[in-house]
Amino acid sequence: MIRLDPATASPAAPPFVPAWAITSAGAPSDGDAAFRAGAALGALDTLTRAQRAGAGAWRQRLALRCAAASMRLAGRSEDESALRDAWYLRPAGADPGPAGAILGAWRQLAMQPPVASADRLEKIVDQLGLHWDGAALAALCEHIDDLARSGRPAPFAAAAIAARVVAMRPDAELLAWWLADLVLAHSLRWPQPLPLLMAQAFSPAFRPDGGGKRIRPGEKGFERAVCVALVQAAAESCRLAAELSRRAERLIAIAPNLRAKGASEVIQRLLDEDAVSGSLTTKNLSRFAARRLFDRLQQLDAVRELSGRTTFRLFGL
Repeated sequence: MIRLDPATASPAAPPFVPAWAITSAGAPSDGDAAFRAGAALGALDTLTRAQRAGAGAWRQRLALRCAAASMRLAGRSEDESALRDAWYLRPAGADPGPAGAILGAWRQLAMQPPVASADRLEKIVDQLGLHWDGAALAALCEHIDDLARSGRPAPFAAAAIAARVVAMRPDAELLAWWLADLVLAHSLRWPQPLPLLMAQAFSPAFRPDGGGKRIRPGEKGFERAVCVALVQAAAESCRLAAELSRRAERLIAIAPNLRAKGASEVIQRLLDEDAVSGSLTTKNLSRFAARRLFDRLQQLDAVRELSGRTTFRLFGL
């Protein structure tokens, strides 16, 4: 059974960020940047509250993008393909390695409510390859609570927590971006955060002069840069949601015609995950049957092979 709640599922086309909010001649003023960010987040707010087909895959694809950008910040070389391999091709319960652990942190962000606790942050800093005193993490949680009570606009609250983390620990910029998305979601009262800002950290939004030094959290112009980055992040997220929603609807439409026992479980995984291993085995599906099922789904143009390989294949929307 494909799990879509008819009370919240939305058949309408996904919303898009208005063109006027994306296009800009020159660097926008602080007020203009904030206004455009508000329009972009309005579109994203509608999208994140709707239970669209493929919403899980959308969130995990956003997490993958942020993880890939995190590799650059961490001085690592893994790209999206390498991160997929580290996560999906490991034996069940095996350590995904340092790069896979960072992907795991972004995946957790996308799956859980936007709540910060010292215990949760302790696990996250571990996954991000950082080490932080428990008392300092507790103080950081108190600051997040203070931001929530302050009523600051969401982009500025996100910028403020990122700046606070880097001021406390200049080597913890990865955590700064992770918490920025959590605080953004908390401010907007989203059920789960969307991994957004890390993927924009090296974009032109943080290089207003067209190159040179990147604006880091807490530096001059950072709040405006966050607003500009959110416009681009929202636009890209909406486009991705539209693409995955079309593919998800096609996958659901052909589901009744699939004869393989256990096909519904595979389809649900494809709707919930960025990728599914082509050698998947379940209680109702052997490896051979899974291979035939994925070949059939490819023939029907319902899934894509994501690795580009003929063996150890990965499939997704």
